[in-house]
Amino acid sequence: MTDLTSLVELKERPEIQGFHPGDSVRVSVKVVEGERERTQVFEGVVIGSRRAGSSSSFTVRRVTHGVGVERTFLVYSPRVEKVEVTRRGRVRRAKLYYLRGLTGKAARIKEARRPPRERRKASAEEQEGADAEGE
Repeated sequence: MTDLTSLVELKERPEIQGFHPGDSVRVSVKVVEGERERTQVFEGVVIGSRRAGSSSSFTVRRVTHGVGVERTFLVYSPRVEKVEVTRRGRVRRAKLYYLRGLTGKAARIKEARRPPRERRKASAEEQEGADAEGE
């Protein structure tokens, strides 16, 4: 029996990379209604992600009018157009399923004070350059 993961070659999706559990995201999804196709935006908190090659997925939760709605998206699905991170969250767990039992202010997540990855790399390179000049 052949290994299917070796047959499927995954391409990087730069419009989807760069989010973690606890981050608030805005997911743009293509929705087909009859013959028309439109983009629908689903905004919420990432409560978990599953990294499993071509079947990788992530779950986003939001509360609307007092009703919690969770939606799971496949990372490599052609229906998912892009994922925008609106707010970085500071959490200490990989799966945030405990948010399902919390309401109101108790369900809030603190904002992380980390700069985006590009700025971290640039500041690290500047540090190395300054250290080299000082020696």
